[in-house]
Amino acid sequence: MNTQTKPIQKGSTTKRMILGGAIALILIIVFLSGVKNPDPAWGKYWMIKPLLVVPTAGVMGGLFYNLMNPLRYQGGWMTILATFVSIVGYVVILWVGTVLGLNGTLWN
Repeated sequence: MNTQTKPIQKGSTTKRMILGGAIALILIIVFLSGVKNPDPAWGKYWMIKPLLVVPTAGVMGGLFYNLMNPLRYQGGWMTILATFVSIVGYVVILWVGTVLGLNGTLWN
């Protein structure tokens, strides 16, 4: 087992966080664009909450993906496992962010 780990590179972390947030923003915009007649009880600016919460969750998912980097550098089956866990972790974080963002509106 290799005990050496590579240091976290700030530029790489920022890029992955921005990418995670951008993916989440695009997905929530596509999802919200399908709403034809919103419920008047949701208020006039009901889209602001999901448009803030979901991309924030995407940024956190990108951070999680980046924090798994040391495991991906170990090679072999650990690389495959770490990549799988990173992707599943991102999807779970994004799902939780979507539920929190849409709570009280589309997700009741």
